[in-house]
Amino acid sequence: MSAEYGGRTGRQGRLSQWLRGRRPKEAADDGGREALLLAAAAAGLPLAPAAHPAPGYRCSCDRVGCPTPARHPVSFAWQTQSTTDRGQIERWARHQPDANFITATGMVHDVLDVPLEAGREALERLLADGIEVGPVAETGDGRMLFFTLTRGTPEDEDEWWPCELDCHPETMDEHPGLRWHCRGSYVLVPPSRLPGEGLDVHWVHGPEQALPDPLSLLEHLTDACARHHVGQDSDHQSGGAWPLRH
Repeated sequence: MSAEYGGRTGRQGRLSQWLRGRRPKEAADDGGREALLLAAAAAGLPLAPAAHPAPGYRCSCDRVGCPTPARHPVSFAWQTQSTTDRGQIERWARHQPDANFITATGMVHDVLDVPLEAGREALERLLADGIEVGPVAETGDGRMLFFTLTRGTPEDEDEWWPCELDCHPETMDEHPGLRWHCRGSYVLVPPSRLPGEGLDVHWVHGPEQALPDPLSLLEHLTDACARHHVGQDSDHQSGGAWPLRH
């Protein structure tokens, strides 16, 4: 993984202001895709190419019954391939114009991944309490991603401490509430596209925001997820439609 984790510059701030005045799809369609990827890399998020949607709600990997269409890396070596190197990302973006991109978690940053409605509620409360939330993205399949500092990678592998909230790509369906993406996991980064009309991944707060400590967000996120879960149970018991699990 590249060690060139860029600083946050005035240029990134101007880029963020420009992007906030545009819809994510417009930015991606008119050349903003590469600018968004480079801004994420400059903020220290290591990137690697990922699959993209294919006609008929299929995945570009052409795997029959792909369990995560357009949401997975194209290479099994994505952890070592992930980089913040500007030249490499420019080459990938230009040679693979349809590709989505993932960012590998657990080295520089983690991601707290929650249901969209719970995430929006938590974000509102965090901002009202004056807590710095850092980069935040929304996904078209109903999730909100809070990017945070990583818990760290100890020199001694035996000292790595696990967490019951840890989420790995192959266990996504087992974590319908809060998912904590750390070492060995990844998430899509904007401007990724998902199968379905107009579904994408876009920034709510841009990557130029400083990464916060995950523990500063965790209480608000877990409380919001608990309320969201109770609301789902209430709808189910009252005869309402059971919400989709993303």
